[in-house]
This record gives sequence, C-alpha cells and structure tokens, in this order.
Amino acid sequence: MVLQQVGAWVLEELPRLNSAILRDELPPGAMREAVRSVILPQLPMPGRWTPAEARRMLVNLGFIGASVARHYQERTPGGKETPEVAFQDLTVGAEETPFRAYFAAVADRTGTGHDHRDSYASLVRWNVGTIEVRHGEELLAVLPGEFGDGRIRTYTGSGGEERFFTLVKKGEAIELAVNELLEPLTASGTQFCAEESLARVRTAVVLLQALRQMFVDFAALPPERSMPPEHFLDVFRQFAVHWTPGDIPPSGALDPEALKRDFLLGIALDDYDRHVRRLFPGLLTREREALETLMARPTLPQQMAASLGVDLAALPDAGPAEIRRLLSRQPVLVDWYALLAAHARAAGAHLMLSKRFLFNPQHRRDAEGIGDRPLVSNRSGTTGMTETFLERLTRARREHVLAPLRRGVSAETANSTIAGGVRSRTGRTAPVEVLPVS
Repeated sequence: MVLQQVGAWVLEELPRLNSAILRDELPPGAMREAVRSVILPQLPMPGRWTPAEARRMLVNLGFIGASVARHYQERTPGGKETPEVAFQDLTVGAEETPFRAYFAAVADRTGTGHDHRDSYASLVRWNVGTIEVRHGEELLAVLPGEFGDGRIRTYTGSGGEERFFTLVKKGEAIELAVNELLEPLTASGTQFCAEESLARVRTAVVLLQALRQMFVDFAALPPERSMPPEHFLDVFRQFAVHWTPGDIPPSGALDPEALKRDFLLGIALDDYDRHVRRLFPGLLTREREALETLMARPTLPQQMAASLGVDLAALPDAGPAEIRRLLSRQPVLVDWYALLAAHARAAGAHLMLSKRFLFNPQHRRDAEGIGDRPLVSNRSGTTGMTETFLERLTRARREHVLAPLRRGVSAETANSTIAGGVRSRTGRTAPVEVLPVS
C-alpha cells in the first residue's frame, strides 16, 4: 500500500510541485517540506521490500531526490558546491534514517549494484514500461520495465519528458537486440562464413539502420511532438544535479548496450576503456562485469579477420584493385563492412540529436550573450562529455578496421547484400518494430 501511495504522489504531486516552484508560484522549500512531512515518515525499513519493490521504490526516490537537490542548489548561494546539504535533516520513517542512507539501503536491496543516487537504470529503464523489439515474426529482445501501469514518471508532467524517456529506452532495446545477435559470435570456434553467422550480422545491420532512422525521425518532429529545446536545456537537464561532489548523474552516456556495442565492434580510440571505467559507478554490477569481459577480448572484427586469414594491418595500404580481389575471395567482408558502417551511422545520428537539442541551442545562446545555466552546464553532457569529445567518438567509430574497404565496396553493394540476406519466414523483407508491451 505504501508503495502505491508513494508512486501515485510521484506521478501526480511531484510534477505539480516542481512546475509551480519553477514558475515561482511556490517557494523552493515547498518540495522539501512536502517530502519531509508527507512521504518520508510513512516509509518502512528497506528490508521489508522485495527486490522488485525496491526497484520501483528507487525510481520514485530518485525523482524525489533529484527534485529536492535541484531546488536547493538552484536557489541557495553556494549550494552547487555543497550538494549533500540539500538532504540535511531529511529523515525517513520512525527510525529517522537520513534520506541518503535510506536511498543507499533501498539501492542495495535491489541486488543490482545500483548507485546510491538516481541513475540511468532507474530513471529510464526501470521507469518506462517493457519494450519489445521484433523483426518480422521474430521476437529479438525484451527490455523490461518495473511498472505495469503504462505510466512514465517525469519531473514536471511534460509530454516531452515522457517522449524523451521513451525514445532513449527504445534505443537501448534495439541496441540490446543487436548485442544479443552479435555476442554469440564471440564464442571460440565461430564459423564466420556460416549462414547463421551471416544472418546474425545482416539482421544487426537492419536493426542499426532502424535505430538511426528512429533518431532522425525524432529530430525532425516539431517541438510539440518531441521536446522543445528550451525545456530540454532549462528544465529537464537541470534535474541531473550532483548529490555529492564528483558523483555520476544520470545520462544517456550510461546506456550499457551502446557501450557494449563499442567493445564488440571496436572503436579507434586508445583511451576509450579508461573513459568507460570512469562511468562505472553509474552502472549496475552485471553491466560493469559484461563490459570488463568485452574489454579483455579481441573485437568481433578482429576475431573474424583472424579466422579468415585477413591481415587488417595491411588494409590501409591496399589499393582499390587489391581490395576488390580480397572481397572476391572473402565476400563475407562486405557484410562486416556494412555492420561497422551501420554502427558508425547510428552513432552519427546520436551525435546529431545531441547537437539538435543541446549543443546548437547553447551555441545560439552564447552568440546572443545569454550564456550558460549556472546549475547544470549545457556546454557538455551531464557526465562531462563535450561536443568536441562526442565528435571525436563519432570519428573513431567511422575509422573502423574495415574502413579501407570502402574503396572497393559501394553503399549500394553493401545495402543490397544486407537487404538480400534479411528476410522474414514468408520470404518478404522483414520490418523492425519497437513496441511497448501493454
């Protein structure tokens, strides 16, 4: 009963309070007072929650903590430098457990290794309902949510926030489907020329093309059907504040399936593993373990090339005629080239989204002398990644180990090879569908 009551409050009252405070209709302390007097006294000790209940409660507590933290830091001189003070004297239950200690205990109760603050997992994956990815008649992946109510928790009740959370989770679901197709190919003894292996690669290409198109379509929507950039910059992102100095706020950069795909397919960036390990506190235990495993293995293109006897180091110096002879001997390389190219293009579309909603609007503000937000900077992502660094990542994905093959593989050849190899059981080209489960 308590879980339902808190859930209803976060769905209805928390967005109302946040919106009223941001419009200066209520003082910033109104959120803290409501949380202190209405929500926290009724909460039981975390040991009473099942792991599933703890995950749902953590979603709610994450929105509560982010709201309290934002209003304190935004309206208190020097508050940004002492973020933990926002939670001072906020205690939970009859035992009067400090809020952050209670949050940590609930996070531990989930059994997932969740960070002791809100995270990508609780904000997006657990919050948004279950998503299925289908290719024709085949169910490729299921990314579960923790709520069966068909609702999405938001900071201000904005439809744009709901749409953005849904977009991000749908993207992760497609990426999960891609990785579940490709990860079995890392097994020892994989026959990379076998039809089953080629079918996995070709289906992964189709999924990555669908991922890219989903990003492109969202960016092309009018603001009222996506999210107005002003809301993204001034409202939505400003809840991604620190709870303690140096912690990792929630971010799309913490999407574990995107990180895994980089290590499966390779990225031409020497310090990428160090960059990803810096994000580890914001990931779940199984996500950290999966990434460590992939970091320790050769990439799939390296394994494929070794299996076929292809010298990747010699490709950059090979001329067009030599590349065409290689492709004639090893036509499977066309499929792998198409996979890496699709991976790079999907990353490029993600960069385009970042520019559309974050960097370009901030550039315009800088040019007009408006400047940056003092709370959460709009000149970088919430994990500190700048536009320049994101562009560097995108270039590194384009400069993949099979990039020299573009001198012998036209886009039309790669696309026709993939399209010809990916069919439904009826023999027709199979669509990709990314569907919420009602």
